[in-house]
Amino acid sequence: MVLFLSLIFVVLFSSMAFTMLTVSSRNVKVADNHRDANRAFGSALSGVEVMRYWMGRVAMPGSTTDRFAVMSSQLAANVALGENNPITLNSSDGTSFYAQLEPISNERFRILVTGISGELTRTVDINYTFGVRLESVFDYGVATKGPLQLSGNIQLDGTNIAVEADVYIESENSTNVLSIIGNSQIAGEVKVTNPDGVVTLQGGQAGIGGETGKAAVDNHVTTGVPPTEFPVPNTSHFEQYLTGGDVITADTVLGTSYTNVRIAAGTNPHFSGNTILNGVVFIETPNVVVFSGNCNITGVIVGDGSMYDDSGTNQLIFLGTVDSRSVSELPADSQFDGLREETGTFVMAPGFKAAFGGNFDTLNGVIAANGIEFFGNAGGTIAGSVVNYADTPMTLSGNSDLFFNRSGITEVPAGFEPEIILHYDSKTYNEVIL
Repeated sequence: MVLFLSLIFVVLFSSMAFTMLTVSSRNVKVADNHRDANRAFGSALSGVEVMRYWMGRVAMPGSTTDRFAVMSSQLAANVALGENNPITLNSSDGTSFYAQLEPISNERFRILVTGISGELTRTVDINYTFGVRLESVFDYGVATKGPLQLSGNIQLDGTNIAVEADVYIESENSTNVLSIIGNSQIAGEVKVTNPDGVVTLQGGQAGIGGETGKAAVDNHVTTGVPPTEFPVPNTSHFEQYLTGGDVITADTVLGTSYTNVRIAAGTNPHFSGNTILNGVVFIETPNVVVFSGNCNITGVIVGDGSMYDDSGTNQLIFLGTVDSRSVSELPADSQFDGLREETGTFVMAPGFKAAFGGNFDTLNGVIAANGIEFFGNAGGTIAGSVVNYADTPMTLSGNSDLFFNRSGITEVPAGFEPEIILHYDSKTYNEVIL
């Protein structure tokens, strides 16, 4: 009986031990699966962040038509895409991910990121949209790639509020980013990209944001700000309006009127007083164009130089009074059809140094050039921004008071192509169940 009972207990305990071993093994397997599933999901989320980094480096001209193809090409130069190209995250635990792109429309696409751990995968997807940067140089009264120098009795102010006279300075090649000498004042705030930028104020009334001295710099100058966008000027955009217009190859006669003008390269014309210009004034390079006396312009001045040319070889000089009106005020004539809607730009002259020495009531639009100078009694209202593409200083001297009126301006000025970038749409986040 004792032997029989002992055998029963041996069998019973053996069965219990086997059962416990089986359950434990299954629990370990379940735990391993949970671990791999969590690692796969974590890998997918890590992959989303890796792809966000590379997506943030994608940029293309505003004129790009097949944006998805260009974006895919730029990404492929930096990161491999597709199921056959997994990207290792941690070699010690074998986690990785791969990404796939699917176009939805010309304005939107979908990215699927699959995380891998062992034999398990987890996938998340999210949408991106093509758009422009949230901030551009047109959000400032003055924006310059080079330093800004004010001397004399200069006043930069907003027509409606001080923020219209805000200033943006990059000055990557010079730490002397802003110099204000004499009684000059900037009513708005100053933002500087160069983290080592130095601001110099000389004179008891030299000030920024309504304050002078150290308080002006401490309270109204911010250095090390993220760079903002300088949209690319597309000067050829305006050539479509030159058909049948005037061609100028020599100095002009006093009191002459011109319509949709092309200034031939190398002619260096001098516009005499009381000149009337309607439509587009298109200046070929090289050229030095001088306006003396009164100049009445209803339209836009375009120079076809390069935004990377800071040589000063090409020049646009205004020595007298300028009377400017928007293209929207052009006559209801067929030769101006389409042009009347090209608003927001007064001077688009990349590769030209633009100098203003006379006063004006209002300049109706953005002034953009490579090297900008206001001197003497030049001054008045600018309905837009002043943009300097040059690394060389932008200078204002004498009694050049500028008042910026950017109220109600929401569209990019005509002819400028904002850079296209990618926007991460967090609202479209989705965990894919396979």
